[in-house]
Amino acid sequence: MAWFTADYQRFFKDLAAHNDRDWFHANKKRYETSVKKPFEAFVQELIDRMGKLDKQYRITPKEAIFRIHRDVRFSNDKTPYKLNSSALITAGGRKGMGLPGMYFELGPEHLRAYGGHYMPDKDTLYQVRTKIAKDPKAFRKLYEGKRFKELFGGVRGERNKVLPKEFKAAAEGEPLLFNKQFYYFSQLPAGKVTSPQLAELFMERFDAMRPMNDYLFSLKG
Repeated sequence: MAWFTADYQRFFKDLAAHNDRDWFHANKKRYETSVKKPFEAFVQELIDRMGKLDKQYRITPKEAIFRIHRDVRFSNDKTPYKLNSSALITAGGRKGMGLPGMYFELGPEHLRAYGGHYMPDKDTLYQVRTKIAKDPKAFRKLYEGKRFKELFGGVRGERNKVLPKEFKAAAEGEPLLFNKQFYYFSQLPAGKVTSPQLAELFMERFDAMRPMNDYLFSLKG
């Protein structure tokens, strides 16, 4: 079963050329038919599959899906609409940024699945670094794992120039301790959006990120 038709990507390409409210409202029915409803069905499919592995993921698509409207309050770019559909499946849905799960976006340039800590608060970052510093080999074993490396490449994130002194010695052997983010993503060609195997492709990535998710989110307070 394919969730999306080719018009899913065409809609976003057309929106990129006409990113204004008049065009969007004139094409609202097309958006509902080609984008919104199929994406809701796809998110429900992933929730169902992830929920079979772990009950914490049994949420609704409405709780997981981000709005297509951009927040332009603090941006120089005032175009009103995003050029992809996105969702975050965690126990708290899209509001669960600090919880394990999978964020994904489907757009005309690429499809991506993300895991890890994208915006950890100060306490969480300290706990992650403490865990890594205590046993760097356990962390390295996860990000150097064959499947993780094939699909995600490694752990990404912005870095601090200076570390708290208690992590400096461990950072000589594990430079990722300088990271202030610990996230990873896998990218698929945009054309895969019409594949009947799309859910399997995303679940393959979720399965591959779960051990690292478990490691990064299993922290002691």
